[in-house]
Amino acid sequence: MNPLDPKEFRRQGHMIIDFLADYYQNIGNYPVLSQVEPGYLRNLMPEFAPLSPEPIETILQDLQQHIVPGITHWQSPNYFAYFPSSGSTAGFAGEMLSTGFNLVGFNWVSSPAATELESVVMDWLGQLLNLPKAFLFSGSGGGVLLGTTCEAILVTLVAARDKMLSQIGRENICDLVVYVSDQTHCAVQKAAHIIGIHPKNLRVIKTTKSSSFTLLPESLSSAIQTDVQNGLVPCYLCVTVGTTSTTAIDPLGPLCMVAKKYGMWVHVDAAYAGSVCICPEFRHLIDGVEDANSFSLNAHKWFLTNLDCCCLWVKDPASVIKSLSTHSVYLENSASDSKLVVDYKDWQITLSRRFRALKLWLVLKSYGVVNLRNFLRSHVEMAKTFEGLVKRDERFEIFVPRNLAMVCFRLLPSAVAKISNGSSKTEDVANEINRRLLDSINGSGTVYMTHAIVGGVFVIRCAIGATLTHTTHVIMAWKTVQEHADAILNY
Repeated sequence: MNPLDPKEFRRQGHMIIDFLADYYQNIGNYPVLSQVEPGYLRNLMPEFAPLSPEPIETILQDLQQHIVPGITHWQSPNYFAYFPSSGSTAGFAGEMLSTGFNLVGFNWVSSPAATELESVVMDWLGQLLNLPKAFLFSGSGGGVLLGTTCEAILVTLVAARDKMLSQIGRENICDLVVYVSDQTHCAVQKAAHIIGIHPKNLRVIKTTKSSSFTLLPESLSSAIQTDVQNGLVPCYLCVTVGTTSTTAIDPLGPLCMVAKKYGMWVHVDAAYAGSVCICPEFRHLIDGVEDANSFSLNAHKWFLTNLDCCCLWVKDPASVIKSLSTHSVYLENSASDSKLVVDYKDWQITLSRRFRALKLWLVLKSYGVVNLRNFLRSHVEMAKTFEGLVKRDERFEIFVPRNLAMVCFRLLPSAVAKISNGSSKTEDVANEINRRLLDSINGSGTVYMTHAIVGGVFVIRCAIGATLTHTTHVIMAWKTVQEHADAILNY
């Protein structure tokens, strides 16, 4: 057996590329949301692993017959759920090259090109975003590629914790407070728990529909003042540019001004919306970033860079390195000792790391800035189209103002009033009917959307951003919504 025979590698590689090309060619024909039942696959699999090898032809047949039915097709042009996970030929090619080289670039000497390419592309992308030079290697900061925003938040929260504890004493960790809104991603709650922040000191600040569910500086200031009066220490604020539920845009500049008074670390979570800020007309969404400490976006969401690829920039890399550096004899080398190189193991939680920079490099080189901007703009225009279609149907409403390429909508309580038996509140009935509507839509397999509950209201989210989606798919999605609404309302 030769597990890496070049001839067989080439043969099987061609077969798998053909398999995937056919998959993409026909992806619109699959039910977007997998229709299988829990436990379906165990019943189709042998009880034990095979003792003898099987040919790739047989394995691909099993893949098509058993695995593909259990896949929810995130690359489908009819996928409008959660946020997109946009892929591309360049992103796939970069992932393939990274996997092919199979290097473990934990420090510079373990693969100099992996480290240096990462530093270069992070400065490239930072420049496209017009980030202050303080966030770039060409200035006094720097960037790192991680797996997800969850990692970026954990990394920055650890640095913020240690920086504050160096001033007030490590014994006072139970006094540290982390601030979020009720729309902030749950990753902050998990990260705070991991690093030892007392559960009672995760300050979740309420947002309202009147302010489009954004975190108000006045609310933040009031919460901080109360904590300070009670002897607690403000430590970390997460500002979100494009919340998961409604793509709300927190007012970054004013929030930074509040946090600055207390020496807090401010992290900007732009996981979804950050990519579109390379377009000059959307750059204002991150105005005020110059007063933040760190900034992150997910290139695997809306930047054609296949999962996973989270971009994190920090103004003060030394604070991250101080918290996360490791010094083992077996890692010692003259390059690291010289302090002239970046050792990315000290910028992340894990030691091992992948060559993610190849994906981002190929995407930037293959498509160029002009095409990337137009790709992003096209989805915003499609969302405007969907928004317009919703507004033309008097049974529906746009629940919050559309931001970028995501539309939150619902059947109005007045439209479902006749279904109510009079024993329930109209709003409760509306929530239940909208939930039924979404289940019916997704159960059809034609399109896939997800929901949010904001201000006690169940809304349907149509998030446009799949690489293969065109306006025709958006129009079809709306027709699907209307057809299922007609059925539920007995039109």
